[in-house]
Amino acid sequence: MTVLAMARRLLPALALTCVPALASAQAAAPVRLNRAIELLAAGQSTFGIFSHDRSLENARSLARSGLDWVFIDMEHGPLDIETLRIFLLGMTDKSRILQKGNLQPDVTPIVRIPVNGGDLATYVVKQVLDVGAMGIMFPYIKTADEVRRAVQSVRYPQRRGSPDYEPQGIRGSGAGNASWLWGINDYSAKADVWPLDPQGELMVVIQIETVEAMENLDAILDVPGISAIFVGPADLGLSLGGTGAEGQAALEAAVQRVLAATKARNIPIGITTSAGNVEERIRQGFNFVTVAFGDGGITPATANALQRGRAAAGRP
Repeated sequence: MTVLAMARRLLPALALTCVPALASAQAAAPVRLNRAIELLAAGQSTFGIFSHDRSLENARSLARSGLDWVFIDMEHGPLDIETLRIFLLGMTDKSRILQKGNLQPDVTPIVRIPVNGGDLATYVVKQVLDVGAMGIMFPYIKTADEVRRAVQSVRYPQRRGSPDYEPQGIRGSGAGNASWLWGINDYSAKADVWPLDPQGELMVVIQIETVEAMENLDAILDVPGISAIFVGPADLGLSLGGTGAEGQAALEAAVQRVLAATKARNIPIGITTSAGNVEERIRQGFNFVTVAFGDGGITPATANALQRGRAAAGRP
């Protein structure tokens, strides 16, 4: 029997074998692209780090770190879109894609931009998202108007009559690199803010770190489109102006006020932690915490804090 004849006989059988598997895969629930959103939507506590190191070695290390997300820090690190693009590509783990059978990265990349709320340069947001970031962290936000502008800068213009029309997006189209990195053809349909758009795969993280933000806290939290709040204790402590034990007490009181107001609105909330306090912060209700700050990747101290945090959250 010739090879061609064998192929003609085998093809129908192969097709029948593949159809059930294909049908099963199509029937399975779709997997979110943004793992941090998937976990938060399921009520899970999540863990990440701040990182300034944009080397390819660090990209590979973080991609398999066991973290849920990473803040790529361009507030206190260089504002360099090209190195960010290479870093995000470096975090793409093809063997995990093959192993998992879906395009969801194990670690969600979120970029902290350098512009403060008062001088929000929306072109930075656009360029960071266009190279493939899955979220933006906005530092030093002080008013509800600044939050609204931040949300608008992340969103594309919405269709009139859509239930989540406001805040109306101002992001311009042109995310070819992001579409390529995410591995999808319908990027604009998925590139919206969660949970304002329940199917959105982008996050807007707002930092609370000034006295002005504390004064406007309720108005800030009531703006639609916030994916998470992150307390910046270092800058908030400086803004409060206290020192010593009295200053620490005032800072902690402010932290607890933000926590209570945020939890009342069912908004995820984060703060910096370490192995010494991550368990306490998780028990208090923080569910979007860092377990390391700065460079160093996954050090033994970071791994210890991550393990303690996961145990406190009931995550193996």
